[in-house]
Formats: sequence, structure tokens, C-alpha cells
Amino acid sequence: MVARVVATMMPRKKSEKGYDPLSRRIGVLISGRGSNLQSMIDAIAAGRLNATIAVVVSNRSAAAGLQRARAAGIEATCLRPEDYASRDDYDRAIVRVLNDRDVGVVCLAGFMRRVGAPLLEAFPNRILNIHPSLLPAFPGLDAQRQALEHGVRVSGATVHLVASELDSGPIVLQAAVPVLDTDTVETLSARILIEEHRLYPEAIQIVLAGHWKVEGRKFMRLPAEASAMPLRAGS
Repeated sequence: MVARVVATMMPRKKSEKGYDPLSRRIGVLISGRGSNLQSMIDAIAAGRLNATIAVVVSNRSAAAGLQRARAAGIEATCLRPEDYASRDDYDRAIVRVLNDRDVGVVCLAGFMRRVGAPLLEAFPNRILNIHPSLLPAFPGLDAQRQALEHGVRVSGATVHLVASELDSGPIVLQAAVPVLDTDTVETLSARILIEEHRLYPEAIQIVLAGHWKVEGRKFMRLPAEASAMPLRAGS
């Protein structure tokens, strides 16, 4: 398979693919409370993540993460799937919201919908997700319960690029979490969540830095000099 080098591509107009490859403006898609969104907000405030959250989009109007975003001065909006004729129409609506705000990287943070072709095509290798297991083990829902039922001694968290198959994209970062004999789904989930909050901003920073390529199924970091230019900060 021919390697696809993302980090070294030259700038292009948004109209070609829908995103500015030099933008540090991120869009966050949520469905619930937005605790990973909060980890991004905190990392930006602390200077650990050089980015701007341009918009937060939820598929649920009652998602607590919408208020969390607004409290931080971030634009937040709800797009209801039932208002669109098809899944692709819904994804195209999300793309329009992201494009209108010059988003360069999309972060899924508890977004409980499969990402379809319109989003993947608009942001190729520019959509990140975090999953509460050491992928490729235990993809999909209830990953912590799956880990306990299989009796594994180590689980964890994975940040990966989003592909068409569920939880199958190239892995950016992982963190291991021991599974204790006394663990329940709740206790294991809580310890994994701590690692998620640390890991996700770090992975976003790596992607935004631009010194990487995708080769086959692998996300590969490159020496700094291999990248043509740094990404610019948004405002």
C-alpha cells in the first residue's frame, strides 16, 4: 500500500476537501456530558494544547456538554438527526457547520453516532476519536464490561483516527490501565476516564503539530524537519 503523507501536504483551499490543513481550529462532536470536551478546554487554558475550539455540536439537545461549552465561551449548537431525511444529509449538515467555522480537525467526544462518508470525505484523516479500551481489543459499546467479562489484566484508552469501520482507524496514542480483581464496570470506567482526559489533548496536539503520516494501518510520527510547515493557530 502506498503511504499517504498527511503532514507534509501543501496548503489548499477549503473548497477542495472542506478543511484548512493549516488550521488549529477544532470542532468537537458530543452526545452527553462532555467530560473529554472539558479536558480539552482545560488543556488549552493551561497551555498544553495549542488550539482553539471553534464549535461544539451535539446530536442531543439535552446534552450537558452544550452548556459546558457555552460556560467556557465556546459556540455550541444542536443538530437533531430527526430533522434530516437521511444519515448522509445529517452528516452534510455537520460538515457545513464545521466548514463555516474554518475547522481543521474534528474530535469525537462521546458522540454516539457512526461517522458517515460525507464527514470522512470532508475531513480525511482529520477526525479523532477516543475509546475506553486498548484497541483493537473490545471495539464498540460497553468496552469496559467486555474487558471484565474476558478477564483481561490490562485495559486502557485509545485515541485513533476515524475510519469507515467502527473503532478501526490508525492508533495515535494509547494508555494502559490495570484491571483489578475487585473492579466493577463503574470503577474500571472511572480509572480509564482519568487516562482519557490526559491522553486526548496530548493526541490532538500531536495531530495538529503535523509531523506524521499514515502508512497502511499505522500512524507514524516523523522528525520535525520532515514537515513542510507548522500549523497556524486560529482565533
